[in-house]
This record gives sequence, structure tokens and C-alpha cells, in this order.
Amino acid sequence: MDRDLFEEEHLLFRDSVREFLSREVAPHHARWEKDGIVPREVWKKAGELGMFGFSVPEEYGGSGITDFRYNTVVTEEIVRAGASGLGFGLHNDVMGPYLVDLTDDEQKRRWLPGFVSGELITAIAMTEPGAGSDLQGIRTTAVREGDQYLVSGQKTFITNGINADLVVVVAKTDPAAGARGTTLLVVERGMAGFTRGRNLEKIGMHAQDTAELFFDNVAVPVANRLGEQDGQGFFQLMANLPQERLSIAVAAVAAAESVLDSTIDYCRNRQAFGRTIGSFQNTRFVLAELTTEVEIARHYVDKCVLALNARRLSVVDAAKAKWWTTELQNKVIDRCLQLHGGYGYMTEYPVAKAWLDSRVQTIYGGTTEIMKEIIGRSFGF
Repeated sequence: MDRDLFEEEHLLFRDSVREFLSREVAPHHARWEKDGIVPREVWKKAGELGMFGFSVPEEYGGSGITDFRYNTVVTEEIVRAGASGLGFGLHNDVMGPYLVDLTDDEQKRRWLPGFVSGELITAIAMTEPGAGSDLQGIRTTAVREGDQYLVSGQKTFITNGINADLVVVVAKTDPAAGARGTTLLVVERGMAGFTRGRNLEKIGMHAQDTAELFFDNVAVPVANRLGEQDGQGFFQLMANLPQERLSIAVAAVAAAESVLDSTIDYCRNRQAFGRTIGSFQNTRFVLAELTTEVEIARHYVDKCVLALNARRLSVVDAAKAKWWTTELQNKVIDRCLQLHGGYGYMTEYPVAKAWLDSRVQTIYGGTTEIMKEIIGRSFGF
């Protein structure tokens, strides 16, 4: 079926993003994987192209366009380029709403121009060693003292953790208040007591800087709080999670499509027993199954993008998109690797890298099990 999500301006933007990735990213990504990090200069070049902060008002350097289709284009092209080190999705899709919707005018002036230009790289610090999907179980505290908070605690698995200049930290301002005791505070690079631990070694996504963060009585001004008062953090997180999960779903379908396309080409040309492996019935049946499921997933996710634009994407619908597409991504890539035979296990083949990079998709942003629990609770049992 034809895809009708995009208009002419999105297609022109896609051409620009694709050309940028071909010129500035693809030739260097293998080295970045060895280094374990993407240079900051690439962020600035992407900012010059206009790849960040689409919904940021024009007065702060953005486009002032609330249209997630532009975010979708960036995510899809990064995935298809195999550029898993670029933390642009976290910056754009996850952090964007916090810095646009939850900031006051003074905060916007301080942070948004750099956010758009790529000079200020962002991260969000939710996960802790003892609290992953259970956001109410966090132990990082923020004790109010006059016009500042003293933040203490530890976070882990933080995307953009090494490069980040602004980190939205989820902290307990009232540990006895449950969900109403959580506040979001922006910790900035250079604040005393804010340190970074290891750039964590992962199964895949080797060029992505994923780090531990430590806070030892970090003095964070009240002027760095997101929201007008303490205790709004949990509800702010819940409001923004559907967009984060949709972003992951967009990446999942794009990855499945990309690997599937390359596998079909491989099956057309790879010979076994005197014929192409695509000529075997089993191969055709596997590819028929996968292409059907991926196309169905594509149309559901596109529908979710339009729902988000219309501010109608529900928590439940986003959870459905997230768990189904990420599980499908892993299934598709695993079966495509099998069709490559021994070559699929060689890291110089894109399918092997995709297989390694994809495994985290069912974990971050809320595990598959948590997504099913969210959906299950909607039944009212």
C-alpha cells in the first residue's frame, strides 16, 4: 500500500537529511563506534542544517512548527544510515517537549537557542541502579534550601550522558508524597558536585555515549526547576512518555524495513545449491511473512504520528506501538540474519550490526512487559 504520511516539504527535508548523513556521518561512524562517542562538532553541523527543535518558537531559533513528521524523517534517515551513535532522537523527540512546553520565558532564552543550534546537548536522567521502569522508586533527592536545591543521587544508562550540557534530573523533593513528591530539575555542565562515571560498554550502539551520572549535593537554582512548583515531575513525565515511545516505534519500523530491504537484495543474488536462495520456498515464505507484518506496523505507526500531531495519541496507543514494533524489529532482524547464513554473523555485514543495535529497543522507554501492563490496566479489571 502507498504511504501518504508526508507532504512535499517533508520529502525535500528528507533529501537534505539524507545528504547530510551521507557526507558528515557515514564515512566516520565506524571510527566513532571504536571511540564510543560522537564528536560534538557533528551536533553543531546538524544544527546548522535545521535538524533540531522544530517546535521551538522562531524567536529562539527554531521553526515554530509542531509537526512530528519532521522528527520522523530525521529518525528514519538516521536508522537507515545505520548511525546508531547519534543521540538526536533523544534530544529532539524526548527532550524537546520538556524544554519547549515546561519552561518559562527566562529558561527559554537561556536554553532554547543552544538546543536548536546543537551547541547545548541534552539528556534526561530517570533510570537509577535500583529503579528502571518504576519511576516512583527513584531515590535521588533534591532538598530545598532557600533559592536552590541540593541534589544527591546516582543515575545510570543515560543516553548522551557524556556529551550532555543540560540534564533533566528526576528527583524526589518530598520522598513521603509518592507520585506527588517528584520534581524535574535541570542540571547544567560544570555545576559543582555533578560528575560523570563510565561511558558504559554495551552490546550494541557502540558510538552512543551512555553513561552513569553522579550528584553530590549539587546546588541547582530554583530557576532551573521545570514547572511552577514542586511535585509536578511524575505527571510531566507521564504526559511526555507517549511521544518518547512513538519515537522508539518509528525507529523500530524503519530498522525493520531497512534490514528487510537489504535482505531481499541479498536473497536475489546469493547462490546456494546452484540457485539463488530467494528461489527457495522457505525463503519466499519467510520474506512474505515479514514484509506483511512490517507494512502493517508501518501504517499503525503513521496513524500514531498523525494522532500525536492532533494531540490525540493516548498513553495506551503509544504503548501498543512501542511494544509491538520493537518486538517485531527484533524478530525481523533475527530472521533476516538467519537468511544471511554465516555472513549474517560477520560484523562487516549491516544485518549483524542491526541485530546488536536492536536488542535494547524492547527495554528502554519502558519494557515490553510494562507496555503490556499499561494496556492491561486500561481494561478496568
